[in-house]
Amino acid sequence: MKKKLLLLTLCVTMALSLVACTSSSSDSKDKATSNKETAKDDDASENTYKIGICQLVQHEALDAATKGFEDALKEKLGDRVTFDEQNAQGDSATCSTIVNSFVSDGVDLILANATAPLQTAAAATSDIPILGTSITDYATALDIKDWKGVTGKNISGTSDLAPLSDQAQMLKELFPDAKNVGLLYCSAEANSEYQVEVITKELEDLGYKCQPYSFTDSNDIATVAKNAVDSSDVIYIPTDNTAASNTQVINNIAQEAKVPIIAGEEGICKGCGIATLSISYYDLGYQTGIMAYDVLENNEDVSKMEVQTASEVTKEYNPDIAKTLGIDIPDEYKALDMSE
Repeated sequence: MKKKLLLLTLCVTMALSLVACTSSSSDSKDKATSNKETAKDDDASENTYKIGICQLVQHEALDAATKGFEDALKEKLGDRVTFDEQNAQGDSATCSTIVNSFVSDGVDLILANATAPLQTAAAATSDIPILGTSITDYATALDIKDWKGVTGKNISGTSDLAPLSDQAQMLKELFPDAKNVGLLYCSAEANSEYQVEVITKELEDLGYKCQPYSFTDSNDIATVAKNAVDSSDVIYIPTDNTAASNTQVINNIAQEAKVPIIAGEEGICKGCGIATLSISYYDLGYQTGIMAYDVLENNEDVSKMEVQTASEVTKEYNPDIAKTLGIDIPDEYKALDMSE
């Protein structure tokens, strides 16, 4: 009887031990799973990102947009973001080489600074998010017929288009007695053609006779600019990257002929213009950087993000050229800082 009782006690003890071991093992597995999930969440919140930046050409406006973009992301992400910043030196074929290298490297996002890089990036990938900046008109750049503010593609960004009707009104305000307006731009830049088309209608409604003067690249700017100033009372230059990189050539010709230039943006105005309705390209780039943060960290769907525009525009003038040409500028215009 004692032996049976002892045997029974041993069986109960072993059973309880097995239950305890099973429970302990289960608890350990649960803790391990929980720890893994916590680690996974921690990893997700500490993602690192590599962004490829393709800038068409080096000049003041595009440089400022790139800096604003990088500053916004550095403020948001610190050292968790790195940039591969490359400049195409004004060459569309180089844009393609740069963007294709970004795709091969598997960057997390591409910044296309100007129209040619945007078009190249759109052709290179439909998977990697693309944000544009310094783009005048996305519908024109991407050949979207029914424009509704979003691309429906892996693309969004910011537009540098200042109100063209207001630019036309500014020309009228400064030069009410002028009759002939020459529109000087690069025919290889789709957004320049768009601006010229729109502002021509605005200027004609104000009573001006408009004549376009297009150059294909920097090699024929001098010849075309000379033709333009010889036949015009005022010249209008849109936000045009090729013109922005060759303002000294244009200025030498226009000042000698004493023909004033209304510029589409601040950089061109500093180089050869008398006045502009300007936006801050730094602020525009910064806006784009915030959009990039939302795409990378907040999983925003870039295809559904509305293209944004600058929140403020400013009437500015070039004091040096105004003095040289003897033109009085209204008090509401802000003098450009020519030392920058």
